[in-house]
Amino acid sequence: MTSRRILAATTVALAAAGIALLAGALLVPASGADDETVKRAAPERTSQAGTTPTPATTAPPRSLSQLADPAWIDEMSGAAQIPRRALASYAGAAIAVSDTHPGCNLGWNTLAAIGLVESEHGTIAGGAIGDDGATPPIIGVPLDGNGVAAIADTDGGLIDGDTEWDRAVGPMQFIPESWNLFGRDGNDDGEKDPHQIDDAALSAAVHLCESAGDLAQPADWIAAVGAYNSSIDYNNRVADAAAHYASLG
Repeated sequence: MTSRRILAATTVALAAAGIALLAGALLVPASGADDETVKRAAPERTSQAGTTPTPATTAPPRSLSQLADPAWIDEMSGAAQIPRRALASYAGAAIAVSDTHPGCNLGWNTLAAIGLVESEHGTIAGGAIGDDGATPPIIGVPLDGNGVAAIADTDGGLIDGDTEWDRAVGPMQFIPESWNLFGRDGNDDGEKDPHQIDDAALSAAVHLCESAGDLAQPADWIAAVGAYNSSIDYNNRVADAAAHYASLG
């Protein structure tokens, strides 16, 4: 399958884009997308895919991980097999940007999909996710052009500990340049830390929302995820994961 056909198939995966579809909406295959790929990419359940989680009813919390209804988090964490602490941050970040970026329409499932692809929700290589972030800290390979992009050091090693090449860090795998642009304080502790899950999830949400227009539009969703990682394979892996999470409710 050519790259163009793969991209076309991703375009029609509307539910995978983390958007709220009208009940009964039809998915129309894009020209050149084969039926099997479209069937794989578009889940049967399209109604209310990727909607913003139910906000908590308590007083406004300091940390975005407290924004979503705890009962919803408990239920969805088990259904999606996402660590509760990570899911609370994905859901909270989606709620937060629905206020700060009201036209973005980012679904929690898109953030969860990126978290899965990037670091298995902070548990890659047997790690664990907690309030302080992933343990042990997740630091990617040097981006030295050896099978990866070549990005010379941009932060003096301050963020990634490497003074020669940049590396992606944290559960959402930010490179220093992107972190400097989009890094946010998600737990309101006065610091922006790419290893801390609230900070990382909110920063990823802002990155996506500010990289494209309305993520309820397939082309904008693809552009936003493409700005996060330009690989078509990456885009499709995130789309598949987002579609799965959306199908759960």
